[in-house]
Amino acid sequence: MTDAVLVLEDGRTFTGQAYGATGSTLGEIVFNTGMTGYQETLTDPSYHRQIVVMTAPHIGNTGVNDDDPESARIWVAAYVVRDPARRASNWRSRRTLDDDLAAQGIVGISGIDTRALTRHLRELGVMRAGIFSGDALVDGGGDRRPDDELLTEVLAAPAMAGADLAGEVSTDTAYVVEALGPDGEPLGTPVATVAAVDLGIKAMTPQRMAERGIRVHVLPSTASIDDVLATEADGVFFSNGPGDPGAATHEIDLLREVLDRRIPFFGICYGNQLLGRALGFGTYKLGYGHRGVNQPVIDRATGKVEITAHNHGFAVDAPLDGESVAPHDGGRYGRVVVSHVDLNDDVVEGLRALDLPAFSVQYHPEAAAGPHDAAYLFDRFLDLMNDQKGAA
Repeated sequence: MTDAVLVLEDGRTFTGQAYGATGSTLGEIVFNTGMTGYQETLTDPSYHRQIVVMTAPHIGNTGVNDDDPESARIWVAAYVVRDPARRASNWRSRRTLDDDLAAQGIVGISGIDTRALTRHLRELGVMRAGIFSGDALVDGGGDRRPDDELLTEVLAAPAMAGADLAGEVSTDTAYVVEALGPDGEPLGTPVATVAAVDLGIKAMTPQRMAERGIRVHVLPSTASIDDVLATEADGVFFSNGPGDPGAATHEIDLLREVLDRRIPFFGICYGNQLLGRALGFGTYKLGYGHRGVNQPVIDRATGKVEITAHNHGFAVDAPLDGESVAPHDGGRYGRVVVSHVDLNDDVVEGLRALDLPAFSVQYHPEAAAGPHDAAYLFDRFLDLMNDQKGAA
């Protein structure tokens, strides 16, 4: 087996075996608490430039198939697991996870104490890190490079705060996901049309809307308001994505154009943070974020508790209690409430504008991977669009 070393920016190191490709990689190291859905995690563009640690100890037992990817490639900067499966065993499996990581050049490490690593990140917060194996771990003389030399490379890596990354993961060209009928066949006349701005969209998201009879125009992150209006959309959707929402100036300007025209809006994850900033609220970086498929969130309107899928390291800073006036431009967007709250740590998990047709949530209702508790939010978006058309 080939040795590999994980180096954290605070100087702590973990030694294990190479998993996937060998070489070196840098990124922000985060942990994911999901016990299932590793293929969806790996192909989620929101993990761009992040080294993902799986807290579940045994990874890779179902291999990799061609049905579950959420995008056309693996996006994580690196992958950290404790006990990789010795063989893949599933009727849909086409190849092993190890082989898929290696084929796509994703450097990984296995055989380390991921429990200790996760506890370290929970106490100190996520940080920059690097994984080194193969030729990247030795010098010209064949000796292992000293840890302080590896640490210097880690400390030279860019931080996630201030990073504007949506353009690096978004589609280059617009495309359409057609509406589907109850039988799963294409629907001739959609019940509604949505312009979905791709900030790192997962494939299942437009699919969930298509299943409800909605035609979805997926637009690049660089889309203008003219591009949105050209689709004749009944509503606008902002997807999940990577990076610091404070750096997304273009997307926030576009969203304000949408709000000014009172076009129904729905955002998830990164889209929730951008709605918060468009309304004038701040955002901040969480200590270690929410990443997994088991976060309890309460819908304050109904009192219903949902178990939800998350992947975010930033959150909206908005008043938790009662109505507040959106701070932007003297309150021109009116009143806002925090609609959903995380029951573990009181983080804002949703916003609802009371004087505009706009709402958002911080989690992933498309359930890929994850529970289906939040699927109703797509129905809520459709209802919002129908209500707006009825009022026109």
